[in-house]
Amino acid sequence: MRVVVLISGQGSNLRAFLDSCAEGTIPATVVAVGADVDASGLDHARHYDIPTFVEPFEPGGDRDAWGSRLGDRIAEFTPDLVILSGFQRLVPPSFVRRFAPMILNTHPAFLPEFPGAHAVRDAFEAGVAETGASVIVVDDGVDTGPILAQRRVPVADGDTESTLHDRIKIVERELLADVVRDIANRETAIEEN
Repeated sequence: MRVVVLISGQGSNLRAFLDSCAEGTIPATVVAVGADVDASGLDHARHYDIPTFVEPFEPGGDRDAWGSRLGDRIAEFTPDLVILSGFQRLVPPSFVRRFAPMILNTHPAFLPEFPGAHAVRDAFEAGVAETGASVIVVDDGVDTGPILAQRRVPVADGDTESTLHDRIKIVERELLADVVRDIANRETAIEEN
């Protein structure tokens, strides 16, 4: 299965995914890694000689036009699956329609709890005893797509937002690997809404 991954930051989940693909524990090939900024995580792809690209969104720019450019960049690699892993930009509905339903997103919360860009902070500030991680199919909403996998993560005494997020990332990596493996092995079918 051919996969394009989109990131915006350090790409720690990307690195784990690439390592698992290289080890053969995920039956997929990452054919490109893209970003909306010059993300340091692109170096993980370069380590594996995987093509990278950056399609920046200019402040005040046309989101649909940006989504079209981003989609064109992705389409060059003819992926079977697009994964948003720490991608901090909402993709427009036209982008979703172009690749649906084969767009996945990892999210550091037990959805529908704490959607949005600050899920870990929101959970931490809410004082909950547990939060979680989810892998969903991307739709036109904000973290509202069908949930493919999720697991609870307890908030430990003495946790900071950073330590909690580090533990959630471990679960996100495991869930993403399981979901992609199941899709590749045809154990999970993704249906259009």
